[in-house]
Amino acid sequence: MAAEINPLAGKTVEPSMLANVPRLVTAYFAGRPDPSVPAQRVAFGTSGHRGSALNHAFNEAHILAVSQALCDHRKRSGIDGPMFVGIDTHALAEPALASALEVFAANGIEVMLDEHDGYTPTPVISRAILTYNKGRDSGLADGVVMTPSHNPPEDGGFKYNPPNGGPADTDITSGIERAANGFLEDGLKSVKRIPYDRARKSSCVHRHDYIGPYVADLANVLDMEAIRASGVRIGIDPLGGAGVRYWQPIIERYAIAATVVSDAVDPTFRFMTVDWDGKIRMDCSSPYAMARLIGMRDRFDVAFANDTDADRHGIVTGSNGLMNPNHYLAAAIAYLFENRPQWRKDSAVGKTIVSSAIIDRVANKLGRRLIETPVGFKWFVDGLSDGSFGFAGEESAGASFLRKDGSVWTTDKDGMILGLLAAEMTARTKSDPSQLFDQLTSELGVPFYGRIDAPATSAQKNLLKALSPAKLAMAELAGDPVRSALSAAPGNGQPFGGIKVTTDNGWFAARPSGTEDVYKIYAESFRSEAHLRQIQDDAQRAIAHAFGASG
Repeated sequence: MAAEINPLAGKTVEPSMLANVPRLVTAYFAGRPDPSVPAQRVAFGTSGHRGSALNHAFNEAHILAVSQALCDHRKRSGIDGPMFVGIDTHALAEPALASALEVFAANGIEVMLDEHDGYTPTPVISRAILTYNKGRDSGLADGVVMTPSHNPPEDGGFKYNPPNGGPADTDITSGIERAANGFLEDGLKSVKRIPYDRARKSSCVHRHDYIGPYVADLANVLDMEAIRASGVRIGIDPLGGAGVRYWQPIIERYAIAATVVSDAVDPTFRFMTVDWDGKIRMDCSSPYAMARLIGMRDRFDVAFANDTDADRHGIVTGSNGLMNPNHYLAAAIAYLFENRPQWRKDSAVGKTIVSSAIIDRVANKLGRRLIETPVGFKWFVDGLSDGSFGFAGEESAGASFLRKDGSVWTTDKDGMILGLLAAEMTARTKSDPSQLFDQLTSELGVPFYGRIDAPATSAQKNLLKALSPAKLAMAELAGDPVRSALSAAPGNGQPFGGIKVTTDNGWFAARPSGTEDVYKIYAESFRSEAHLRQIQDDAQRAIAHAFGASG
């Protein structure tokens, strides 16, 4: 089923839609989650714990419990270096930081906060961790970001990055989740905590310059001189997020012809345009949420936006408007591997199982290995760390790549360098990324990509998660013989919780949703839109048959 587009999508937010911030913050401090209710427990995945205080999913109790669980994890793991802590611009980020600080200071954690009490993007925290830990084998640093990413204004989030700088793996997050829920069940009796004023003045809470070192280091990952010398006109929209105070220092240091189209910060995000479903969401890959910047495309050679913690990117070109994330990843990969001579000859391209196969064709053209992983940036951390991945990206507009010398930049997604890369590509090739992608497709074929949702019960979602290629038993897809059927990612052999079927001219992958009674079908054709629809129809029929055969 295709998503139904709300009539307000792409339009300015109406006053009645705005979050009531005083009510939200009151709910954060006054609400008491009930750990016997599953939706009110800590659910700490690779993106950390997320939710809204209004439905008892993100309250002070959650943050106190998670913070103590994290302190205990650090102690068990021998992590005793500084903790780099940042927040985004969501209304619940500041309250969550206050609660976490009370626990961190009580546990004697050396905490590094922005020196101006400002906002700090996820990639800046990742880079700070890696830079501090370089050459060390003890006293290692880690980090926390208070962010629910591009989620609506009512949401809050708490995300943990261990000493490798990337998203925490499940062996860490499951332990933190288990311990945090234990603290909730115990009424927080075992949580160490001191009053906020004492915590802020504690000798273990330090001021740190995040902006200066990150801005100065950009010249080691991007050709900032080429961007300056070309005079390429750049539009930048931080979407009211954590990157908002970084852009002016970047523009001034490198003397680039860039304009920040809005530096407004407002926890209601009233300056946004409404997303596809009628919600306010800072999704820089959505044409509805990006309507403002798309409307300015004629003013710039290339423009870009980032989501609220600046780990994702959305690229707008003068020639073609908002780029499909897969298309930009393909163009960026083709450009980088031809313009980074110091990268290792065996450095690979990392992509997720549901990203476009145009990336496979680009990697093959470049003579580079392609490593296909399950969904989640955590799978790219080791490869980026040791330089064996030159570039790693997800279909959801998140990516990072190596420094010019082939060493690690970040092991989490960095939407800011992906935006500036679009400017470098335009400066050095005299073509914008959309035009570069068109050049690729003239040689490699045009992809037609789509994602749809189909209804599924909890039992059916469990069946899909465990569905084997043998049980699916597809010999043909949209008129073409099936070349492969997989339930584990070919790049690392890890199960991805679904099924993927591939032919010479297209593919589909089906995975259950973690939050809704649907499953997601990602599909792509290298023939036509009509062929894509046929792939989607065949996929739904095959999965419906598998559901029926099992039950």
